[in-house]
Amino acid sequence: MGKKIIVAGLGHGGIAAAAQLSKAGYDVTVYEKKKEGTLGYDWTDIFAPDALGIAGMDMPPEDKFEYKEDMTFFSPSQSKGLRQHVPQDKLEIKMERRDIYEHFINHALECGVKIVYECEVKGPVVLGNRVVGIKTSEGDVYGDLVIDACGLNSPVRRNLPESFMIDKDVERNEKITIYRAFYNVATEEPVEAKFKVMLFEGGIKGVNWVASEDDHTDLLIGRFEEFDMDHVNEFAEHLRKTNPRLGTEVQRGGQFVEIPVRQPMAVMVADGYAAIGDSAFMTVPLIGSGIANSLKASKVLADTVIKDKHNAFTADTLWNYQTGYYKILGNGLAPLAAAKLLLLSLTPEEIDYFFEKEILTEDIMTIGADFTGLGSVKVDPADMINKAKQVCSDMELLKKIIACGVRMGRVSAACAMMPKKWNAKRVASWSKVYNYCFK
Repeated sequence: MGKKIIVAGLGHGGIAAAAQLSKAGYDVTVYEKKKEGTLGYDWTDIFAPDALGIAGMDMPPEDKFEYKEDMTFFSPSQSKGLRQHVPQDKLEIKMERRDIYEHFINHALECGVKIVYECEVKGPVVLGNRVVGIKTSEGDVYGDLVIDACGLNSPVRRNLPESFMIDKDVERNEKITIYRAFYNVATEEPVEAKFKVMLFEGGIKGVNWVASEDDHTDLLIGRFEEFDMDHVNEFAEHLRKTNPRLGTEVQRGGQFVEIPVRQPMAVMVADGYAAIGDSAFMTVPLIGSGIANSLKASKVLADTVIKDKHNAFTADTLWNYQTGYYKILGNGLAPLAAAKLLLLSLTPEEIDYFFEKEILTEDIMTIGADFTGLGSVKVDPADMINKAKQVCSDMELLKKIIACGVRMGRVSAACAMMPKKWNAKRVASWSKVYNYCFK
């Protein structure tokens, strides 16, 4: 076949696509800035295992994973908790992040993928209106297609020409900064909710969790603004008042990470270019889980490339990747970005009201099988508005709920209007309409 495909970065979706394309006969090389064996944060992560099969991978060894505990969501006052009830056949698995990478990388190597470590990707190489390679710390590398898996702050995406119509940067409310660490267990006192997720705890806009394990307590603090270790230490002390198992000694982790929590990218492809994973904002907007979504996207991308009989790799032929992704995931994830905007507009008292009046229910907080990932929900805007009208006596809150329902409807309509085939002018017009829905 002879066509050379470059994967910029060892993101989950990128390495999964690389494996499928290499297996199909393409010459695929991944360029990664980190050293071999150092990928993955020092904590566990969770994802839906069915995505592995979709991406052509086997399940990991049984001693490498366990099934995730159902979450219990708490209102700011913690007066009421809503526990998920995920069916057994839809449970996500929990693995060490480094074991996830090892599993994915070993699979890719078996498929013939080449990986160049300690080679930092600096940006794209653009000739005319086409991406023809990448700039790296070791010099320019040329290929027929560049798959951008460099993540939220991808130097490839952020340095593309304006004419490509691809979103470069994200707003502060479109990404969440998280601090996560495993602390020691301070007491063996049993807990009613093993995996607690707290919304706007302490009156601060953000999400936090405290997950009680046998040998550690998993703490996550998420904010839509910058914060530092002083805030972490102060807030952890606040959480210990209601979570006595949370110790004071950090055993593992202790890192700050930025995750996109916004609508999927309006335009994910260009001549010689396709974005995937965090580079294309494929996470669940309400909380940021994205491994399974990226794996599923890798299948769509690989199939699109393989079906391009002329190996043109143009925006025209790659557009099928975008429409395919939106069909299976994007059309459902985009309205959740509208729901996230509602969440950020609420006060702690209003969120309490949502819980107490059962505008939010256990069914809503249960992960939907169609959106494999943390915090994915099934929300019918019309049903939400009708229920709110029946129980909501606060007119300002009701206005916010109605506005959210209208926005979600507009987002769904915009997704349905996405051009079925590539036409630069039509795509430019559509992307403006789509992005405007979130302003």
